[in-house]
Amino acid sequence: MSVLFFKRFLQRPWQIASIVPSSKALVERVANKIDFDRAQVIAEYGPGVGVHSREIARRMRPDAQLLLFELDAHLSRDLERQFADDPRVHTINLDAARLPQELKRRGIPHCDYILSGIPFSILQIDKKRALLQKTYDALAPGGNFIIYQVTNELKQHATIFERADSEYVLQNIPPMFITVFEKTGSRNGRHVNGSTVGVSANRSE
Repeated sequence: MSVLFFKRFLQRPWQIASIVPSSKALVERVANKIDFDRAQVIAEYGPGVGVHSREIARRMRPDAQLLLFELDAHLSRDLERQFADDPRVHTINLDAARLPQELKRRGIPHCDYILSGIPFSILQIDKKRALLQKTYDALAPGGNFIIYQVTNELKQHATIFERADSEYVLQNIPPMFITVFEKTGSRNGRHVNGSTVGVSANRSE
Protein backbone atom coordinates (compact mmCIF):
# COMPACT_ATOMS: atom_id res chain seq x y z
CA MET A 1 0.00 0.00 0.00
CA SER A 2 1.23 3.53 -0.77
CA VAL A 3 2.10 5.33 2.47
CA LEU A 4 1.21 8.69 0.92
CA PHE A 5 -2.16 7.37 -0.26
CA PHE A 6 -2.99 6.03 3.21
CA LYS A 7 -1.99 9.30 4.89
CA ARG A 8 -4.13 11.34 2.53
CA PHE A 9 -7.06 8.97 3.08
CA LEU A 10 -6.82 9.45 6.85
CA GLN A 11 -6.70 13.22 6.43
CA ARG A 12 -9.40 13.48 3.72
CA PRO A 13 -11.53 10.31 3.70
CA TRP A 14 -14.45 12.17 2.07
CA GLN A 15 -12.27 13.06 -0.94
CA ILE A 16 -10.43 9.77 -1.41
CA ALA A 17 -12.86 6.96 -2.15
CA SER A 18 -10.89 3.96 -0.90
CA ILE A 19 -8.42 3.15 1.85
CA VAL A 20 -6.12 1.37 -0.64
CA PRO A 21 -5.22 2.10 -4.29
CA SER A 22 -6.88 0.14 -7.08
CA SER A 23 -5.78 -3.46 -7.56
CA LYS A 24 -3.82 -4.63 -10.60
CA ALA A 25 -6.91 -6.49 -11.80
CA LEU A 26 -9.07 -3.36 -11.64
CA VAL A 27 -6.40 -1.23 -13.32
CA GLU A 28 -6.13 -3.69 -16.21
CA ARG A 29 -9.90 -3.99 -16.60
CA VAL A 30 -10.28 -0.20 -16.72
CA ALA A 31 -7.41 0.25 -19.18
CA ASN A 32 -8.87 -2.43 -21.42
CA LYS A 33 -11.90 -0.18 -21.95
CA ILE A 34 -9.69 2.29 -23.84
CA ASP A 35 -8.85 1.95 -27.53
CA PHE A 36 -5.30 3.29 -27.36
CA ASP A 37 -4.93 3.24 -31.14
CA ARG A 38 -7.42 6.09 -31.42
CA ALA A 39 -6.99 7.78 -28.03
CA GLN A 40 -5.36 11.14 -28.70
CA VAL A 41 -6.42 12.96 -25.51
CA ILE A 42 -7.29 11.27 -22.21
CA ALA A 43 -8.26 13.06 -19.00
CA GLU A 44 -8.36 11.51 -15.55
CA TYR A 45 -10.27 12.86 -12.56
CA GLY A 46 -8.73 12.13 -9.16
CA PRO A 47 -5.75 9.95 -10.14
CA GLY A 48 -4.50 9.74 -6.55
CA VAL A 49 -1.11 8.03 -6.48
CA GLY A 50 -1.33 7.27 -10.19
CA VAL A 51 -1.92 3.52 -10.41
CA HIS A 52 -4.31 3.96 -13.36
CA SER A 53 -2.27 6.84 -14.77
CA ARG A 54 0.88 4.74 -15.01
CA GLU A 55 -0.91 1.97 -16.90
CA ILE A 56 -2.52 4.46 -19.27
CA ALA A 57 0.81 6.20 -19.92
CA ARG A 58 2.44 2.82 -20.53
CA ARG A 59 -0.12 1.99 -23.23
CA MET A 60 -0.58 5.43 -24.77
CA ARG A 61 0.59 6.42 -28.22
CA PRO A 62 3.75 8.57 -28.38
CA ASP A 63 1.71 11.53 -29.64
CA ALA A 64 -1.15 11.21 -27.12
CA GLN A 65 -1.76 13.41 -24.07
CA LEU A 66 -2.90 12.55 -20.55
CA LEU A 67 -4.36 15.29 -18.34
CA LEU A 68 -4.41 14.44 -14.63
CA PHE A 69 -6.79 16.51 -12.48
CA GLU A 70 -5.74 15.99 -8.87
CA LEU A 71 -7.17 18.40 -6.29
CA ASP A 72 -5.01 17.18 -3.39
CA ALA A 73 -1.78 19.21 -3.47
CA HIS A 74 0.36 16.45 -1.92
CA LEU A 75 -0.83 13.83 -4.38
CA SER A 76 -0.48 16.31 -7.24
CA ARG A 77 3.17 16.95 -6.41
CA ASP A 78 3.80 13.21 -6.23
CA LEU A 79 2.25 12.77 -9.69
CA GLU A 80 4.42 15.56 -11.08
CA ARG A 81 7.46 13.75 -9.73
CA GLN A 82 6.37 10.40 -11.18
CA PHE A 83 5.80 11.79 -14.67
CA ALA A 84 8.55 14.41 -14.75
CA ASP A 85 10.24 12.65 -17.67
CA ASP A 86 7.08 12.05 -19.72
CA PRO A 87 6.05 15.17 -21.70
CA ARG A 88 2.75 13.51 -22.66
CA VAL A 89 1.46 13.63 -19.07
CA HIS A 90 0.26 16.90 -17.53
CA THR A 91 -0.59 17.11 -13.82
CA ILE A 92 -3.17 19.78 -13.03
CA ASN A 93 -3.73 20.69 -9.38
CA LEU A 94 -7.32 21.81 -9.95
CA ASP A 95 -10.87 20.55 -9.53
CA ALA A 96 -12.08 18.29 -12.35
CA ALA A 97 -14.77 20.88 -13.06
CA ARG A 98 -12.00 23.03 -14.56
CA LEU A 99 -11.62 20.62 -17.48
CA PRO A 100 -13.31 22.89 -20.10
CA GLN A 101 -11.08 25.84 -19.22
CA GLU A 102 -7.94 23.68 -19.29
CA LEU A 103 -8.82 22.23 -22.68
CA LYS A 104 -9.39 25.73 -24.05
CA ARG A 105 -6.16 27.02 -22.51
CA ARG A 106 -4.17 24.20 -24.09
CA GLY A 107 -5.89 24.47 -27.46
CA ILE A 108 -7.40 20.99 -27.20
CA PRO A 109 -10.84 20.70 -28.86
CA HIS A 110 -12.01 17.61 -27.00
CA CYS A 111 -11.11 14.43 -25.13
CA ASP A 112 -11.45 10.93 -26.53
CA TYR A 113 -11.68 9.35 -23.08
CA ILE A 114 -12.26 10.67 -19.58
CA LEU A 115 -11.56 8.38 -16.63
CA SER A 116 -12.73 8.95 -13.06
CA GLY A 117 -12.31 7.34 -9.68
CA ILE A 118 -13.60 10.28 -7.65
CA PRO A 119 -16.50 9.40 -5.30
CA PHE A 120 -19.42 10.92 -7.21
CA SER A 121 -21.83 9.61 -4.58
CA ILE A 122 -20.66 12.23 -2.06
CA LEU A 123 -21.09 15.19 -4.42
CA GLN A 124 -24.11 17.43 -4.06
CA ILE A 125 -26.64 16.74 -6.78
CA ASP A 126 -26.11 20.08 -8.56
CA LYS A 127 -22.33 19.66 -8.61
CA LYS A 128 -22.68 16.06 -9.74
CA ARG A 129 -24.90 16.96 -12.68
CA ALA A 130 -22.80 20.00 -13.58
CA LEU A 131 -19.65 17.85 -13.75
CA LEU A 132 -21.47 15.24 -15.84
CA GLN A 133 -22.57 17.97 -18.26
CA LYS A 134 -19.03 19.35 -18.55
CA THR A 135 -17.70 15.84 -19.05
CA TYR A 136 -20.21 15.12 -21.80
CA ASP A 137 -19.48 18.41 -23.56
CA ALA A 138 -15.72 17.82 -23.38
CA LEU A 139 -15.92 14.43 -25.11
CA ALA A 140 -15.70 13.99 -28.85
CA PRO A 141 -18.58 12.14 -30.55
CA GLY A 142 -17.87 8.48 -29.89
CA GLY A 143 -15.92 9.38 -26.75
CA ASN A 144 -16.27 7.48 -23.48
CA PHE A 145 -16.49 8.46 -19.83
CA ILE A 146 -15.18 5.55 -17.75
CA ILE A 147 -15.80 5.44 -14.02
CA TYR A 148 -14.96 2.95 -11.30
CA GLN A 149 -17.05 3.31 -8.16
CA VAL A 150 -18.14 1.34 -5.09
CA THR A 151 -21.79 1.95 -6.02
CA ASN A 152 -23.49 2.22 -9.40
CA GLU A 153 -25.73 5.11 -8.40
CA LEU A 154 -24.27 7.49 -10.99
CA LYS A 155 -26.16 5.71 -13.77
CA GLN A 156 -29.42 7.27 -12.58
CA HIS A 157 -27.90 10.76 -12.96
CA ALA A 158 -25.82 10.30 -16.12
CA THR A 159 -28.78 9.95 -18.47
CA ILE A 160 -27.29 12.63 -20.69
CA PHE A 161 -25.10 9.88 -22.15
CA GLU A 162 -26.70 7.74 -24.85
CA ARG A 163 -25.26 4.43 -23.70
CA ALA A 164 -23.99 2.93 -20.45
CA ASP A 165 -22.51 -0.51 -19.84
CA SER A 166 -21.36 -1.79 -16.45
CA GLU A 167 -19.45 -4.69 -14.98
CA TYR A 168 -18.67 -5.61 -11.39
CA VAL A 169 -15.07 -6.34 -10.45
CA LEU A 170 -14.63 -8.46 -7.35
CA GLN A 171 -10.82 -8.50 -7.53
CA ASN A 172 -10.44 -5.21 -5.69
CA ILE A 173 -10.76 -3.90 -2.13
CA PRO A 174 -13.54 -2.89 -2.07
CA PRO A 175 -15.17 -4.47 -5.16
CA MET A 176 -15.96 -1.88 -7.81
CA PHE A 177 -18.40 -1.19 -10.61
CA ILE A 178 -16.77 -0.13 -13.88
CA THR A 179 -19.21 1.78 -16.05
CA VAL A 180 -18.53 3.09 -19.54
CA PHE A 181 -20.77 6.00 -20.56
CA GLU A 182 -20.67 6.64 -24.29
CA LYS A 183 -21.33 9.87 -26.15
CA THR A 184 -22.51 8.66 -29.53
CA GLY A 185 -22.99 12.14 -30.97
CA SER A 186 -26.55 11.33 -32.00
CA ARG A 187 -28.37 12.49 -28.88
CA ASN A 188 -31.98 13.54 -29.11
CA GLY A 189 -32.20 15.34 -25.82
CA ARG A 190 -34.89 17.16 -23.97
CA HIS A 191 -34.57 19.94 -21.41
CA VAL A 192 -35.81 19.40 -17.88
CA ASN A 193 -35.47 22.25 -15.37
CA GLY A 194 -32.79 23.81 -17.56
CA SER A 195 -30.76 20.62 -17.86
CA THR A 196 -30.45 18.43 -20.92
CA VAL A 197 -31.51 14.83 -20.40
CA GLY A 198 -30.48 12.37 -23.08
CA VAL A 199 -32.52 9.50 -24.40
CA SER A 200 -30.82 6.24 -23.51
CA ALA A 201 -30.12 3.95 -26.44
CA ASN A 202 -28.98 1.10 -24.23
CA ARG A 203 -28.66 0.71 -20.48
CA SER A 204 -27.36 -2.41 -18.83
CA GLU A 205 -27.86 -2.79 -15.11
